[in-house]
Amino acid sequence: MRKSGFAAAAGLGSLALLLTACGGSSGSSSSSTTTSTAQPGGQATSAALSNVPPPGSTVVHVQKSSIGWVLAVANGQVVYAYDKDPKGGTPACTGSCAQIWLPVTGSHPIASPADKGLGTLGTVAISNGAKQITYNGSPLYTFKGAKALATKGNGVGGVWHVIKMSESNIVGGAG
Repeated sequence: MRKSGFAAAAGLGSLALLLTACGGSSGSSSSSTTTSTAQPGGQATSAALSNVPPPGSTVVHVQKSSIGWVLAVANGQVVYAYDKDPKGGTPACTGSCAQIWLPVTGSHPIASPADKGLGTLGTVAISNGAKQITYNGSPLYTFKGAKALATKGNGVGGVWHVIKMSESNIVGGAG
């Protein structure tokens, strides 16, 4: 798997939380966080952490799977679209369907800073009051129990499909 800018930002965000818990300082009202870290000799320096997603964020990114470049969530699980879902409307996969095809939820969908040229990310309300992440208006799902980068759900029933991407969607990729 490739390392993304989000992975680095997540690591720095964890460091910021650790420092806060240990008496370090952090704080900002914007999406950037300033963290003080001790340097040799006890001198503190500040480092601005940008690209740290706000609470409730769901990060999607482009990853290479056995069938090519696909869209996945931050933990590497590939996301799927369901042909029976209306674009921008209420998802059709509910009840027992949603027990196998887990809705990708979150209040703030964001693309990894390591990706470019992605479609439109958004949300749609689902029956339990949560927000389901959408890509170009199509609600996104993961396949229950799937390992990172597994695409076993692609083509199931002729109605479940990965979101195909290309290497050109990666910062520094072909394009």
